[in-house]
Amino acid sequence: MARRAAVIVALTSLAGFSVSCASSTSQTAPAAPTPVRNIPDSVVAPPSERATNLNVIDSLIDNLTVRQKAAQLIMPSLMGHYTAFDSREFDRISSWVDSLELGGIIISIGSPLDASAKLNALQERSPVPLLIAADLEWGSGMRLVGGTLFPMAMALGATGNVNDAYELGRATAVEARAAGIHMTFSPVADVNSNPDNPIINTRSFGEDPDAVAALVEAYVRGASDHGLFTTAKHFPGHGDTKSDSHIDLPVVTACWDQLNTVEFVPFRAAIDAGVTAVMTAHLAMPCIDGNDDPPPATFSRTIMTDFLRDSLGFEGLVATDALTMGAIVNKYGVGETVVRAFEAGSDLLLIPADPKVAITAMVAAIAEGRITVEHLDTSVRRMLELKQGAGLFSTRTASLDSIPETVGRRDLQELANDIADRSLTLVQRGPIDLFRDQRGRTAVISYAEETNLTAGDVLIGELRSHGDTVNSFRLYPASGSASYDSARAVIKGSPRVVFAMGVRFIAGRGHIQMPDSLAALIAATDQQKPTVLAALGSPYLLNQVEGFRGAYLLAWSDFPATETAVARALVGAIAVTGRLPITLSDEHPRGFGINLMRK
Repeated sequence: MARRAAVIVALTSLAGFSVSCASSTSQTAPAAPTPVRNIPDSVVAPPSERATNLNVIDSLIDNLTVRQKAAQLIMPSLMGHYTAFDSREFDRISSWVDSLELGGIIISIGSPLDASAKLNALQERSPVPLLIAADLEWGSGMRLVGGTLFPMAMALGATGNVNDAYELGRATAVEARAAGIHMTFSPVADVNSNPDNPIINTRSFGEDPDAVAALVEAYVRGASDHGLFTTAKHFPGHGDTKSDSHIDLPVVTACWDQLNTVEFVPFRAAIDAGVTAVMTAHLAMPCIDGNDDPPPATFSRTIMTDFLRDSLGFEGLVATDALTMGAIVNKYGVGETVVRAFEAGSDLLLIPADPKVAITAMVAAIAEGRITVEHLDTSVRRMLELKQGAGLFSTRTASLDSIPETVGRRDLQELANDIADRSLTLVQRGPIDLFRDQRGRTAVISYAEETNLTAGDVLIGELRSHGDTVNSFRLYPASGSASYDSARAVIKGSPRVVFAMGVRFIAGRGHIQMPDSLAALIAATDQQKPTVLAALGSPYLLNQVEGFRGAYLLAWSDFPATETAVARALVGAIAVTGRLPITLSDEHPRGFGINLMRK
């Protein structure tokens, strides 16, 4: 308790700052901090005060025990759903700040009001302000239900407009900061050079390093200019893998020349733009670390320190990918995973399977001499300076009153809709003019994960609003022969067919493909009547339907904005102007796309 009191005293002595928190329902929303660049530029105090504030951080570090310091670097994940403050669930998560005194929390899916209320309560009881982070690759709506959902990153590659990436960063920052989130684990800086990649796919801006770099740089500027810390991931590059690190350890065969000229290009752009953090990748690189059981890059000091710190000159924070992922934890265990990641150069240790075990392992490693206190202090200083850069020593809670005025705003959704429209890419024209010239009976067969219970609904509603008579059926990965018979019956009753395919990456699945039965249904339908294959996810589906003659339209995401865009393109209400940011085949190289004018 004496140590905890000393920490609070150190905090309250910050020049011009207070740890007292106004009511979370009535306080003024925190102003966005000065645009965030690399640490130590993230310290927002005027130059005359900066030295004083850094001295106070020194004092705070001096008052933390080794265990408290280690805890500052641990960030577990928390669902954003409603939680009563006297529930057992809240008792469990409040122990993270009451007993473990963790440094931050990663917020996941839930209502922005529920998530923020829960985070405010945790902030108010934490001795040191909490850094709140979230994975917001395609906007705040990725985690905050009701927030703006933008198309996936590859859609922005299809528009080829770097301002779209800036605006995605800006919109994400505006909504995230309103909800009390200070840091996003985006953008994805991976170059998706392998079509068989089972986990990156449309999360990447594309396959050309320079084009990806330009979009990454613009995203970082857009977010940081509006007060949101950013994270480029997954270093040293996850774009050329064939396996999913959520399951096992992918192997990347690249050597220095390829890394330097392909994978590192977007990361250099992110660093030059002032990215706050770089996230590690759980993959092995035998050309770099030797063919005899190479460690995951997360554990490789060559990759995480020699390459990232020394060669690329990165001075910000290094964050691990989730430390629960099968690629590492299955072999090394919870505690050893955390210690090895820190030894290699990581500062932020994200989502260990057991935060208490992780802290205990770090303390033991210091006692054993594996980790020096000086190394620990360096990382803790980066974390505290980041919190100071977010203004957390001044105001640590979010105004719940401001959330409905900001999160999911109409102008931001219209921005997402516009990008979705302009990202549509036509690869094969097929019979699409028939759909655009005539209204009539149309069968819509949609496909998505079982968790997406509304797949195709927006597309169907939009077609009907333009005068089509639509019969529909929805298929899922687990659909059996009876479901496919029902789909065939719907197809038989309509003169033309749209397949809306939400085939996307799923962590832990190990592939991004349609079921063979679905590919066979599409091929058979294409032989019988006018068919449109609309890819609401992976763009590589054409490779599964040999000899397909129909129209092939890429929309990149299975979101309402992209379903609306597909329907409007099919009826001629919008132009189609996107260009492939990846190569599909010799006939469909990067940069290919068929233009359609608005009717």
